[in-house]
Amino acid sequence: MKIAVLSRNRSLYSTRRLVEAARERGHEVRVLDVLRCYMDITSHKPKIHYKGEDIEGFDAVIPRIGASVTFYGTAVLRQFEMMGVYPLNESVAISRSRDKLRSLQLLSRKGIGLPVTGFAHKPDDIQDLIKMVGGAPLVIKLLEGTQGIGVVLAETKKAAESVIEAFMGLQANILVQEYIAESGGADIRCFVIGDKVVAAMKRQGAEGEFRSNLHRGGSAALIKITPEERSTAVRAAATMGLNVAGVDLLRSNHGPLVMEVNSSPGLEGIEAATGKDIAAMVIQCIEKNAKPNQTRTRGKG
Repeated sequence: MKIAVLSRNRSLYSTRRLVEAARERGHEVRVLDVLRCYMDITSHKPKIHYKGEDIEGFDAVIPRIGASVTFYGTAVLRQFEMMGVYPLNESVAISRSRDKLRSLQLLSRKGIGLPVTGFAHKPDDIQDLIKMVGGAPLVIKLLEGTQGIGVVLAETKKAAESVIEAFMGLQANILVQEYIAESGGADIRCFVIGDKVVAAMKRQGAEGEFRSNLHRGGSAALIKITPEERSTAVRAAATMGLNVAGVDLLRSNHGPLVMEVNSSPGLEGIEAATGKDIAAMVIQCIEKNAKPNQTRTRGKG
C-alpha cells in the first residue's frame, strides 16, 4: 500500500515510528507537512497539491494533526477522503474530539462516566457555577488548551472566583470541573485501536503537580486496567468515531471517569511504558480496513 502521514515534523518520535513500522511491513510511506498541502476543490476530480506537485495514488492516510492546525489539517484530510483515500481517523471524528465541550456532551449523551462539568458565559453566573460542580477545590480548563496548558487547580472558593473572572475577562471559553482528589494526581492513558484497548499506562504527576501530562514532567508506568475501565475507553473512542485514540481516565470512588479523548495520541510514552510495538498495531489496523471510499462517518454529532 501507499500511505501518507500528515505530520508537520518528520523527526517526531510518533511520526518516525509509524514510518518505520509501515516500511517494515512492506508499504510505501511519504510524510507530508499538512500546511504545505493545498487543494483543488472540483466536483469531478478533487486533487491535493504538495510543494507544486499533484499528489495522488495513496491508499491510506494517517493524520498526525496538531491542535493548533486542526481547522486546516482536517480540511486537507477531508480532501483525501473525497479522493477515496482511507483515513485512519476521519476528519469529522478529529474535529469532534478536539472540541472539548462538544465531546463531553456526546460522551454524556452515551452515559459514559465524566467529572461533573460546568460551562458558563457571564461573570454573574460564577457563584452558581462553582456550587454546581461541588465547590472548591475544582479544576478550571481553557477549552482550547492542550498538554495541560491552561488547566488550573483552584483550591479555595475565593481562588476559583478570581481565576474564572480573569479568564472571562480575557473572553476565554472555560470549563469548570470537579476535582477528583482520590486520583492522587494520576490518570490512566488507554490506547484504543478499533474496538480494543491494546495498551494502558498510569501517568503520575510530578511532586506538587496535579497534572499528569508527560510534557509537564509526569512519569509513566505499566498498569493493569479493570474490565469497566477497558469498556469505558472503547465506548469513549467509538462515541467520537475514532479508530485510534488515547482515552484518558481518572479512577474515582464512583468508577472510571473520562477526562479526554485524544485523536493523535503520542507513541513514545506508551511504547516505553508497555514495551509493545504500538506503531505496528496501527499499521495492521490500516491493512485490515483500508479499502477505497471507506470514509463514511462512524458516529453522529
